[in-house]
Amino acid sequence: MRHFTRRIMALLSRRDRHFLAGLFLFSILISLIETVGVSIIMPFIAVAGNFELIQTNPYFHGVYTWLGFSAPDRFVIAFGALLILFYLLRSAINFLYFYLLARFAQGRYHLIAYRLFENYLGLPYREFIVRNSSDLTKTITSEARNLTTLLAAILFMLSELCVALLIYTMMLYVNVKITLLLTLLLALNAAVVAFGLSKHFKKAGATREVHQKRFYEVIAATLGNFKLMKLRGNDEAILERFKEASYGYAKANISNEALSHAPRLLLEAAGFSLIAFMVVYLVWKHEQDISSAMALLSMFVLGLYRLMPSANRIINSYHQILFNYRSLEIIHDDLMYESEPLHVTPIAFEHAVTLENITFAYQSGKPVIEHCSLTVRKGEHIAFAGESGSGKSTLADLIMGLYRPQSGTILIDGIALSDENIRSWRAKIGYIPQNIYLFEGTVAQNVAFDEIIDEERVRIVLKQSQMLEVLEQSHQGIHTLVGEGGINLSGGQKQRIAIARALYHDPEILVLDEATSALDAGIEAKIMEEVYKICADKTLIVIAHRLSTIGGCERVVTLGG
Repeated sequence: MRHFTRRIMALLSRRDRHFLAGLFLFSILISLIETVGVSIIMPFIAVAGNFELIQTNPYFHGVYTWLGFSAPDRFVIAFGALLILFYLLRSAINFLYFYLLARFAQGRYHLIAYRLFENYLGLPYREFIVRNSSDLTKTITSEARNLTTLLAAILFMLSELCVALLIYTMMLYVNVKITLLLTLLLALNAAVVAFGLSKHFKKAGATREVHQKRFYEVIAATLGNFKLMKLRGNDEAILERFKEASYGYAKANISNEALSHAPRLLLEAAGFSLIAFMVVYLVWKHEQDISSAMALLSMFVLGLYRLMPSANRIINSYHQILFNYRSLEIIHDDLMYESEPLHVTPIAFEHAVTLENITFAYQSGKPVIEHCSLTVRKGEHIAFAGESGSGKSTLADLIMGLYRPQSGTILIDGIALSDENIRSWRAKIGYIPQNIYLFEGTVAQNVAFDEIIDEERVRIVLKQSQMLEVLEQSHQGIHTLVGEGGINLSGGQKQRIAIARALYHDPEILVLDEATSALDAGIEAKIMEEVYKICADKTLIVIAHRLSTIGGCERVVTLGG
């Protein structure tokens, strides 16, 4: 319970906690109104059935005289009209409460999803690459939604506890023996429901999370490799994996939905049985008809009528908390990831980048880069060559500040690269990856990377990458739709757009990470020739597996072997 409370509080801001406290106080007011709504029906039925009570009961008589009524029937009619107004007002206040409850619980979805997305964007690159993108998507979309369900269940349970407690107190005041007997029978019923089903709800929640994670992974893997899937024609194997994940997810939700009705059905059976039992008990006790006890019986029937739904909602909310508890654990743990503590202290690059005795390893004891010292001069065109796995891309990532070395120092004009200036340093770098992702939208949006689009600048960089003329002749210019993943463009065209994207912010350093390795030799040679021309006044780092791509570099650093 302590861990549960700590995790919930860690996810709520101070304003959220104040709003939550206000809702709790509001729920107490609702509870008082509900208690009055139940208790006031008994005197109304009593006086409507026996006008003599207006004279014999001091409370009725006092109100009757003070308000100046002259006829008992008018008093009863006014009493009934007042009850109608009260119940209308009660409904309006309850509606306002449930609106605020929904506003708080569902409003948290936006804030939690935003905080998750913000935290994922702030993950260190090394942390991000070991995470599954479909898992991150699932957490933002589904787990955040499930957490709002959990929060709503907590608030709903607290409000219903207040209602149940006050109605129970009122029933104790009216008749202790009957209330205690009802308590014993309902408590036994509730215990069977709560403890008998709780482990099943928690197990169903854990199963749901496992299968939903697999569900997202299968979708992402299939849609991301759609062409390969069509070529291999292995639809059946993919559908079988999807079926397994989807059915497991559905089965967990079926268990949750079905079991959630069990408390209500059992409590209703117990409640109606208790009403019948009360009638039998009163007949047995008085050995005559129970017209004299109708007011008392009506109050208890109404009390049970209101108390049973509260008990059902309390148990159901508790089970929803158990079912969605895994979402709380996932989101709490993900929000505890520390973002990079980066600052914007400017750093100049006028002379050279120097690596002094750098060592880096993905796994302890297995260094990829070991005791490496290197200087890259400003304006130099340098290539990193070597076999796959030799550390070429890792070395470039270290220079770009995406990885931090385990030992050694990276210096920019003699100033150590640190959290204070790394954001400024990264902004000087244009990067062209091997695997180019173009999101669905226009060429201009992809070049500007969905930032504010300077169309003139877009045209300039597309012209530099030899792509503008192609777009204007065969497509709709910079407003050409690329399709998801750039499916409407050829490999060479996507490559040129990636070059334009890297040049859009006029970087001082351009890094090509085996960016042309997927192209045939003729196109590769042409693109590299264009790159060398574009980068005549820039520092260029080329990571290449084929030596044919690095002919325009002044220096080649070979790694491995």
